[in-house]
Amino acid sequence: MKNVEVDYAIIGAGPTGLYGAYYAGFRGWSTAVIDALPEVGGQITAMYPEKNIFDVAGFPAVRGRVLVEQLKEQADQFSPHYVLGEQAAELSAPEGGPVTLTTTQGSTITAKALLITGGIGSFRPRPLPAGSDWEDNGLAFFVPKPDHYADKEIVIVGGGDSALDWAHMLHPIAKSIAIVHRRDQFRAHAAMVTQAREMGIELLTPFEVTALRGDEGLAEVEITSKTDGAVTVLPAQAVIAALGFIANIGPIADWGLDLEKRHITVNTSMQTNLPGVFAAGDIAVYPGKVPLISIAFGEAALAVNNAAPIINPELGVFPGHSSGESN
Repeated sequence: MKNVEVDYAIIGAGPTGLYGAYYAGFRGWSTAVIDALPEVGGQITAMYPEKNIFDVAGFPAVRGRVLVEQLKEQADQFSPHYVLGEQAAELSAPEGGPVTLTTTQGSTITAKALLITGGIGSFRPRPLPAGSDWEDNGLAFFVPKPDHYADKEIVIVGGGDSALDWAHMLHPIAKSIAIVHRRDQFRAHAAMVTQAREMGIELLTPFEVTALRGDEGLAEVEITSKTDGAVTVLPAQAVIAALGFIANIGPIADWGLDLEKRHITVNTSMQTNLPGVFAAGDIAVYPGKVPLISIAFGEAALAVNNAAPIINPELGVFPGHSSGESN
């Protein structure tokens, strides 16, 4: 258990939270960053550390792991206090402050203001019914280590962006890749689908996976046509089920925040209905919201700067430019 007292607390150690920690440090505040995961990076670290991200300003492409490393280096200039592997369980946010968080492990974090950047909350992958006995034995839901798939015949299940992203990333090292989707139309961006065809990635629609088989390890995948019931058997030593995930914002739902479909409602200052509590990133919602990582960074800066008068009534919202002679 820890007892931490800081100027600014941040729930969520993903990219938005790390950038928020940097910006709060830039303003001269002590910070604490709380996350249920044991390391920083949020969904990127847990789900796609080796995937390229294309919508971060200044980077034509940046690998997820590298982006997290650089965001942490940026935040660590100001020595934030990390409380990792602990989920924020209870919140007290009285008028006039302070804000107090209690974690599932009994730690207490007290702050003058709070920023919630918890992304989608806790998440678990949607299961592949036919593969329930093959998890961690040929069936995976994420690709943290691409080299594990070198020279393998791979079947990727799903029709969204993640399925196509995994296929593009693994194509240079895999022996073969087939994408199996239960519908004729892909949800992924049309250009990604076209590129996959041009690369020689086999696209099988509309099929569903009906069995995984093998003796000492996964050897083949049975798929069944949803059109005529025809059965096809594909050789495979690996299956990646990119079927999305089930999100749960957990204890946050019981904190008295105004919610809209598991998202926290904020105003133009990124402030919630609770005093001293702000939200940014995927978990925040407002009219015209566009859920992009580049916008989330701006939301974090808005949230931090609009908390300034709460941290210190003598401070203004505008921090000054970082390129100026002084902060």
